Amino acid sequence: MDTSAPTRRTRFDERIGRSFRTVILQPTSLCNLDCGYCYLPGRKKRYEILPTVVKAAAASIAEQNAPEPVGVVWHGGEPTALPIATFKQRLLAFEDLRIGGRVEHSIQTNATLINEQWCELFRTYRFQVGVSIDGPESANVNRVDRAGRPAFTKIMRGIGVLRDHEIPFSVICVVSPETIGDPAGLMEFFAGLGCTQVGFNIEELEGVNDSRALVDTGLAETFWAGVIAAHHRFPDLRVREIDQLASYLNKARTGRKEEWSKAKHDPIPTIAWNGDLALMSPELLGIDAPEHHGFVAGNVLTESLPQILRRAHHVSYIAELLDGLDGCEQTCTFWDFCRGAHAGNRYFEHGSFTATETAHCRNTRQALVTAFAATTISPAAINPKEK
Repeated sequence: MDTSAPTRRTRFDERIGRSFRTVILQPTSLCNLDCGYCYLPGRKKRYEILPTVVKAAAASIAEQNAPEPVGVVWHGGEPTALPIATFKQRLLAFEDLRIGGRVEHSIQTNATLINEQWCELFRTYRFQVGVSIDGPESANVNRVDRAGRPAFTKIMRGIGVLRDHEIPFSVICVVSPETIGDPAGLMEFFAGLGCTQVGFNIEELEGVNDSRALVDTGLAETFWAGVIAAHHRFPDLRVREIDQLASYLNKARTGRKEEWSKAKHDPIPTIAWNGDLALMSPELLGIDAPEHHGFVAGNVLTESLPQILRRAHHVSYIAELLDGLDGCEQTCTFWDFCRGAHAGNRYFEHGSFTATETAHCRNTRQALVTAFAATTISPAAINPKEK
């Protein structure tokens, strides 16, 4: 027996934090849209987050007592499908923490239900708002309601309400095989939309979205080259992925690369309406996977988040993920920047967390780096605000 081999506990502590910077809460399982690429299995059912669950989540944040505020993200199904009066009541559990600077709220929404009352709530509780929209009208063919009707007009109406109330918002854009060929058009649209930042999620196999065609990696590289070129024309529009690459390059240039390479993965505890908890990938929540007990690492009604994280190295899929991360470090030339594919991508593409390369690796990490390396634009031109 090799007693010198690192234990699972040691390997976990080298790669994953026992504390959390972000908590994702599911205010309701229901979504009023039925997007073609949606990964959520229960989006047609209305389950609302229990008052005891938000109180337990708030108590867990208080117990952790982190030096920096914890981001509480209200996400999936559609958060604004929860009646606004109920949403306000659930927020009260966090109010002392928010006033004390220990919690910051954010919401990811399809914007179709936003009205003046929601804007008042966002302003009162200082929400950071993210909107899901895939570009101009022709790019939103997959974003439809339950009757198959396009949602674009309703999304734009909600964005208009945000702008009228001067509520800043970022955007997440799902880039599908239908839109991968027009990076310049997407960038021009978002530059004119008034968002503070755009993040491009190149479509992947996740959750119940398990049969659509994947984007070709060569097209992904061309896409990122187009985004980089367009960013030079629209420097005020921040792009999440370019910001990440610029941050890495800046640290490497200034002798601070270890700050990046030694940073631990946030466990991203994601809490369902009933208190069940998934770790490392929000897309795992609610997935039927008997071999991993449905990816339920615990329940906040019976254990606090710090307690669950203290024993997280015993969770079966986390143990597999540690093997996968080891494999990435040993075999991938992009490891220094990427530091390992998202947990959910490994499982949904390969059926195991020990897998290494995924479509996310190829299309969002490797293709981005390769496209950047082929350009003559300096890192400073890509993100002049990065210091």
